[in-house]
Amino acid sequence: MVNYIWVGMTVIGVVFAMINGTMDQVNAALFKSATEAVTLCLGLMSILVFWLGLMKIAQDSGLLDKLSGLFRPIIGRLFPEVPPNHPAMGYILSNMMANLFGLGNAATPLGIKAMEQLKELNGGKTSVSRSMITFLAINTSSITLIPTTVIAIRMTYESKAPTDIVFPTIIATAISAVAAVAIDRYFYFKRTRNGVK
Repeated sequence: MVNYIWVGMTVIGVVFAMINGTMDQVNAALFKSATEAVTLCLGLMSILVFWLGLMKIAQDSGLLDKLSGLFRPIIGRLFPEVPPNHPAMGYILSNMMANLFGLGNAATPLGIKAMEQLKELNGGKTSVSRSMITFLAINTSSITLIPTTVIAIRMTYESKAPTDIVFPTIIATAISAVAAVAIDRYFYFKRTRNGVK
């Protein structure tokens, strides 16, 4: 569906430019944007490779396991339906660690795997479980200590202080994560009171 929307927007834009006689400006913007996209991708690639390398070192050294162990009691309370040693719990913790370090690209496949495991726990039903809703809320609004992607973008565009975004990001993502959990719990208890599971 999203592909159709993008194609529709492109066609409308080109037709509008042809009618207004601004095709030369559209072409110039197109090539400029393509150049910027390649530059941005290379900048993102380098910073992501660096942080993914650090994550691999943290994983091999056991630091990620220690962090996961630290967060396991909290996560266990957020996901009471998930058994402690179930693979879903491992994927949820790994996803949260990746998001914590601002590695959204690394977190995505872990999130998909976590959802697959949670669906299995839900008996393969097409309707979502409480844990699936909670995980989606937390994954969308997760706390980020190091916004790697944003720092990479700021570095690519030659920001004088690309890491100035770190502290505001921690505050904003902490507020969003707390709000997401609070809203998730509010609607869960509201549904429970109304007899809906």
